[in-house]
Amino acid sequence: MVLALTVCGVVVALVVLGLFVFGLRRRLIQRSGGTFDCSLRWDVPEKTDTSGKGWSYGVARYNGDRIEWYRVFSYAYRPRRILERAAIEVAGRRLPEGEEELALLSDAVILTCLHRGTRLELAMSEDALTGFLAWLEAAPPGQRVNVA
Repeated sequence: MVLALTVCGVVVALVVLGLFVFGLRRRLIQRSGGTFDCSLRWDVPEKTDTSGKGWSYGVARYNGDRIEWYRVFSYAYRPRRILERAAIEVAGRRLPEGEEELALLSDAVILTCLHRGTRLELAMSEDALTGFLAWLEAAPPGQRVNVA
């Protein structure tokens, strides 16, 4: 009986510690400001896939001339993807359809982009999209920016 209670206590403590570390990691990422919730789907086929598969929920952070994207459900402190402003080409935007509506946040808008030849999709709120497009267009003089 004592062993069972000890094991249960250790399991509960590990779960609480894991949740605490998730929260702490997110606070550290957001500490410098310029962050927004952003789901990402990497290496997307040309034909639109509305099955909802491949989306990863994350947090994106502006850092100079690049966007650093972090998975929410990860313990890694380093960004999973880095998108340079000069290499991003916006190909279009659309609203979620079909099962995508269940996989993404309720107010999401999907932006289809190319980054160094890789097709990707970013899903974010309308406010975050406005900020993202303004950030893209605010590139320093001499940098090529392609916004559709």
